[in-house]
Amino acid sequence: MKIGVLALQGAFREHRLMIESCGTEAVEVRKPASLDQVQGLIIPGGESTTIGKLMCDFGLDQAILQRAEAGMPIFGTCAGLIMLAKTVRGSNQFSLGLMDIEVERNAFGRQVDSFEFDLPVPVLGYKPFRAVFIRAPWIEKAAPNVGILAQYNEKIVFVRQGNFLASSFHPELTGDNRIHRYFLNMVKEAVN
Repeated sequence: MKIGVLALQGAFREHRLMIESCGTEAVEVRKPASLDQVQGLIIPGGESTTIGKLMCDFGLDQAILQRAEAGMPIFGTCAGLIMLAKTVRGSNQFSLGLMDIEVERNAFGRQVDSFEFDLPVPVLGYKPFRAVFIRAPWIEKAAPNVGILAQYNEKIVFVRQGNFLASSFHPELTGDNRIHRYFLNMVKEAVN
C-alpha cells in the first residue's frame, strides 16, 4: 500500500515522515500521474489559496476528484480541510467540495495565536491527542452525514465523512502517529 502526500506547498514532508513512521510507503504527489500509484491521499496544511491554485494549474483538481469518486480515501489537515470543504465562509477560493462542511479560515486567529492542546479524540482511545493549531480553520457547520470526531471549546475540529477525514490541527507536527494510523486503516478498508 502507498499513500500520496500532495507536495505542492505546506507541511508535506512532515506527513511523509509520519506515514513512513507507520511502516507505509509515502509518495510525494505533484502531478496527476502520481495518483495512479497511491491508494490514499493526504492534503497537508499550508496556504489554502496557494494550494488550490497550484492544484488547478497542475490539473490535480480533476484527477483528485476522479479518484475520490472512485472511492480513494483523502485526509486533509488545516488548509487540506479547507480544500475538502463544500463551503469556505466569506471566500470564493477554490475547494474540492468533497465534504458536507462549511469552514471558517484562520478562525482561531493569526500566527501569533497558534497553540497546542490535549484534545480528547474518542476514536483514538482514552489518551488525549496533542493537537497543534496554527492559523487554524474550524468547521462552522457539518451536515448530519458528517461524523464529528473531536471538538475544541464547542468548535468542530476533526471530522469524518465516508472515505474523507479532515482536521483543523496539524497531527504531523507531533510524535503521535495515531491519527495517521486511523487514516491508514480507512485506506485498508477501502482497498479490501
